Amino acid sequence: MKPLSIVQNLALKYAKYSLNRSLKTQLNLDILQNSKTKLPDPNINYMLYAHIPFCHTFCPYCSFHKYAYDENLAKEYFKNLRQEMKQIHTLGYKFNSMYVGGGTTLINEDELIKTLELAKKLFNIDEISCESDPSHIKPANLKRFKGLISRLSIGVQSFNDDILKRVGRYEKFGSSVDLVNKLKNAINILPVTSIDLIFNFPNQTKDMLLNDINLAKSIEAQQITFYPLMKSNLTKDKIASTLGNSYKDNEYEFYSIIEENFKDYHKNNAWSYAKEKSSLNDEYVSSKHEYLGIGSGGFSFLGGELFINAFNLNKYNEKIQNQQSSVIANCKFSSKERVKYLFLTEIFSGFIDIDKFNQTNNINLYKTLNLELNLLRLVGAIKIQNNHIESTQFGRYLWLSLMKEFYIGMDKVRAIFKDDAKLKNSSKINVIKSQI
Repeated sequence: MKPLSIVQNLALKYAKYSLNRSLKTQLNLDILQNSKTKLPDPNINYMLYAHIPFCHTFCPYCSFHKYAYDENLAKEYFKNLRQEMKQIHTLGYKFNSMYVGGGTTLINEDELIKTLELAKKLFNIDEISCESDPSHIKPANLKRFKGLISRLSIGVQSFNDDILKRVGRYEKFGSSVDLVNKLKNAINILPVTSIDLIFNFPNQTKDMLLNDINLAKSIEAQQITFYPLMKSNLTKDKIASTLGNSYKDNEYEFYSIIEENFKDYHKNNAWSYAKEKSSLNDEYVSSKHEYLGIGSGGFSFLGGELFINAFNLNKYNEKIQNQQSSVIANCKFSSKERVKYLFLTEIFSGFIDIDKFNQTNNINLYKTLNLELNLLRLVGAIKIQNNHIESTQFGRYLWLSLMKEFYIGMDKVRAIFKDDAKLKNSSKINVIKSQI
């Protein structure tokens, strides 16, 4: 494996700087004092995202919006989530796919089944992806979701017993041997099963990574995803206290090892690999540019605007019960920043048909991002032939790094909106500059 060249290192640093500058200028959020409803474009088939903010176990590297599971609280929440679905159905939204994230989405199976059945009844939904942890994948339970869940993503994170013990997952979900047995029994019950792993843990060695790769492949899951460890202000101290600090960043070396070991797999995107090509993968934003989020802490991206739902569970429940929109904040991106966002999320999958991209988004990509495309080609991140853009291996690592930076930026959004008391005194917040 060749290390990054000086030019590639400079390109990587500049791309991260550019992304953070864009976030700094664009994430100026208006805190809404009154309810705001975004009406749908009748010509768009949106993706529906539903957030389930409950977990039994809080992992130190996870920054997602979540609450400790309480059965009564969860039942009330699911009831309101279904009510919110009915509200957006009345507005005229159309969806052909749905992604259920969290949290642990299968944490209350009866309530989730009611919710998915209602989604299929109300909307023309063909594909539903859900996430789970290893404690909710017993074959008898998964069989209940036949005909509902198209793709199940199981958060394993590591097969190393020491890492599992340090992050509190060993006692909860079992040893490496236990995990492999659970996963093998869960495969092929639902159409697509994905195993999610994290790489570049502090003090993770090359041999530990290779063991994760080999065990994951031995399970014969349809998809395997390797996320880079993401450290934000919400997680860095917890990661350091449980896993220690890294004195060497192995991210690029480890990513190259992952790429080499998955040459025989189809690349869904920069960090996901599949035995066969499928539209179902972990990063819905790479193929679904317009999506509506429902539930506490849900995000929506509609027509170049970001919308944020109430994080506080009581506030969310109250809004839905009063037949109000759950949205409490929004911001609008400039036309060029919107194109940059669309470009990143689509090139993340490794390929862009320029004519199709232009037609879908009503833009001229060459004109809008002429400088950026030339620089990317110059540093060897992309190849442009026959009006198609294709990522190189360095390009895939670049997209992985930028997507990681983007999600770290969104962690700052979560950090702000989790503190509901401080929002009451604000009318506008720049997320990146904010100290709250």
